[in-house]
Amino acid sequence: MIPREYLKKIRRIEIRTNRMAQNLLAGAYHSVFKGRGMDFEEVREYQPGDDIRNIDWNVTARTGNPHIKKYREERELSIMVLVDVSASDQLGSGTQSKKELAAEVASVFAFSACRNSDKVGLILYSDQVESFVPPRKGRSHVFRLIREILYFRPAHKGTRLKNALDYLNLVMTRPAVVFVISDFLDEGFEKALRVTNQRHDVIAVSIFDRREVELPDVGVISLEDAETGDWMEVDTSDVRLREAFQKRALSERAARRRVLERTGLDIIELETGKPFQLALKSFFDRRMRRR
Repeated sequence: MIPREYLKKIRRIEIRTNRMAQNLLAGAYHSVFKGRGMDFEEVREYQPGDDIRNIDWNVTARTGNPHIKKYREERELSIMVLVDVSASDQLGSGTQSKKELAAEVASVFAFSACRNSDKVGLILYSDQVESFVPPRKGRSHVFRLIREILYFRPAHKGTRLKNALDYLNLVMTRPAVVFVISDFLDEGFEKALRVTNQRHDVIAVSIFDRREVELPDVGVISLEDAETGDWMEVDTSDVRLREAFQKRALSERAARRRVLERTGLDIIELETGKPFQLALKSFFDRRMRRR
């Protein structure tokens, strides 16, 4: 039985993200993510403006009138959302954690798929695959995905994206659109990501929290590494320490971005507590310009 407060949160996310999928991204999603190919539909007489490359010369010769082959797009897609549920995903310095941001973004993609009669599935991973929800259609299925992301309790704390990508390539034998939502606080996944992008259309959604690059001036505090459990005491009133922390954190973040860029993926960067509509719209605009 899901507690009432959980249901309210899921419902709020559903309403907000479904509206975004409908108003902001509906046409862009359909234009950017095409089906797997074209199906032959019929042969009909040539009309002015038709592409002459589609002329059916056999029928044209038999009837004495030019005819063309007409095709329709094989529309149905499978969308897979891979969400990092490692311990670092719990971080949230303001009103929203990285896990909550991941749930909202995944919900937008899922509702966009739902509105286009596409299937959407989910893989939750830490240092191993924690949960797999096969692609299906329908609003109730999207509701389930939101619930899984928000309230699933992983068995492990670490992060190993390579394992999730290897699993994805085993269970998804047909090409899919794959959104990887993570802070990418990991290493050794570059080759697996490149291989996966050759089989599927992979988009990296990189999420971060401001506290990962900025220490507040609050005196002496104890910090725990969420994934390793290591503790350390830090005097945040030390200006030089705060500056060194920020410099190192920004350098590591830039290095993670370079890894993603080398794989040739599209990258969407999002911050907790900040609106992400414009970032998603910018991504779809870039895709449409390339087409």
